[in-house]
Amino acid sequence: MKPNIVFLDQYSLGGADLSAIRSLGNYTGYETTQRGEILDRCREADIVIANKVPFDRQTMQALPRLRLICVAATGMNQIDLQAAEELGIEVRNAVGYSTHAVTETTIGAAIGLLRQIGYYDRFVKNEYAGSERQFHFGRTTWQLHGKTWGIIGLGNIGHAVARVAEALGCRVVYTSVSGVVRQEPYPAVPLAELLRTSDVVSIHAPLTPRTRGLIGAAELAQMKPSAILVNVARGGIVDEKALAEALDAGTIAGAGLDVFVNEPIEPGNPLLAVREPDRLLLSPHNAWSPVEAVEVLIGCIVENIRTFCAQGNQSLFCAD
Repeated sequence: MKPNIVFLDQYSLGGADLSAIRSLGNYTGYETTQRGEILDRCREADIVIANKVPFDRQTMQALPRLRLICVAATGMNQIDLQAAEELGIEVRNAVGYSTHAVTETTIGAAIGLLRQIGYYDRFVKNEYAGSERQFHFGRTTWQLHGKTWGIIGLGNIGHAVARVAEALGCRVVYTSVSGVVRQEPYPAVPLAELLRTSDVVSIHAPLTPRTRGLIGAAELAQMKPSAILVNVARGGIVDEKALAEALDAGTIAGAGLDVFVNEPIEPGNPLLAVREPDRLLLSPHNAWSPVEAVEVLIGCIVENIRTFCAQGNQSLFCAD
């Protein structure tokens, strides 16, 4: 028999072609799903696909038919993995699908901030025409070449960022957030040293008890006044109020964020009231989302379902 497959937040793949997933079973898709709708929608599901819909122990206990959760992302912090294991529910994510995309976003954010691209774009569109001078130096700019780039979390994305940063002429150092010591081509330094010596700091770590609140007021105060911070990992790693205050005080020169504690960002978030908006580059958690990356992501989901079914789980099998 074909498995019952339910995708709870298919909007999160941006209208991509899901026919490859649909062909694997009896498919039902929902654009979005609220927490209170999960049980009704998943009651007959053998396989659930979800990007950011949370699954806690109580929810999974109420779904005895559920055997596989496919996370349509890499991060799995919204799933109670221990409870899933105890209940015999497999959880599979998509590894590596967005490495190139997030790397490009990270490098782009750093260059955008160092070169004040937002400010100069706005100047040309609003003031440059008719100006008496050919050149305008309203904001100081810096080049990336020759800078020290500090990486917090040297996983797949961290490694990719390190390679590109090095190719652009940066010296790369890193801090491990897992505590695991590995042989790497870049020097490992304590977090305090990384913050003190780096011109660019980028975060590529999962949200764990070890990393939650990792960058707060004390850590920002250790950074150079000319340094920038880029977070494309998880919002809870950076204290947003402390970051807004650091930007206003000139403690650091700028920041680029693709992730936030609450998503969508709440109207009263202090980051939205930073006095010099050009110090801050924001995007709505879409560093991962180029068309090419989404295609790879869908392929990961398909492969995860095929592999699961091929193992004979609960007499399920996937149609060709």
